[in-house]
Amino acid sequence: MSFAPWDALSRLLGSFELSNGNAFEYEPNDPTDSWLPVVNYPHRVWVASCPINESGWRYAHVKKTVAHIVIDEDDYGQPVIEKWSIKKHRTF
Repeated sequence: MSFAPWDALSRLLGSFELSNGNAFEYEPNDPTDSWLPVVNYPHRVWVASCPINESGWRYAHVKKTVAHIVIDEDDYGQPVIEKWSIKKHRTF
């Protein structure tokens, strides 16, 4: 389970689960702190509940039944996207 840290709770937009039961929370992407266009990736999904040497979140576009998560960057600086099928999507 990956939940946002306490100082991000006021920014949360919603949560969802994967088919394996792992839960995630997400917040809006901050355009002033983003190297990707906010139009394409309007969310940040928290992927680590206790991040160490890592941001703890990934750029994403969360929809009703699917989330497109930026998992890496290729040799040309373009995002590498992973598509997650999600369930129990709820907004706050």
